[in-house]
Amino acid sequence: MATLTSSVSFSSSGSAADGPLNAAQNLFTLVGRVLIALLFVPAGWGKLVGFAGTVGYIASKGVPLAEVCAAAAIFAELGLGLALLVGFQARWAALGLALFTLVITPIFHNYWAAPQPQVMMQQLNFFKNLAIAGGLLAFASFGAGAFSIDGRRRG
Repeated sequence: MATLTSSVSFSSSGSAADGPLNAAQNLFTLVGRVLIALLFVPAGWGKLVGFAGTVGYIASKGVPLAEVCAAAAIFAELGLGLALLVGFQARWAALGLALFTLVITPIFHNYWAAPQPQVMMQQLNFFKNLAIAGGLLAFASFGAGAFSIDGRRRG
């Protein structure tokens, strides 16, 4: 059985996952965290202040224990979204958000079962969510960068 190894070396303009990042990478990582948080944090807040409506929508999709699922969605979107935003336990927060996104996407954007006028929109949202999960997995892999709580604790 073949074994895969990595022989990647980094110059001063790049780094391994736990090594120091250059200033541009740190800035881009911060901006990326903010942009992803702009999706999750307001959605989580909206679910919190509109809890009954959230429960109703979840139940309308045939999801059991809609109240528990609504609370889990609030925790994921608001709690993990804020953790990713500030870079606290960012790898775990990103992984949690990625898993949350991958679980809910086929339930709420099942374009294959949508009425014909909604197919294109649901398909677009389905694949958008997969792309978001991919970005979150990159944060789970490489961390929050230096401009974060995690970065300050390492420094």
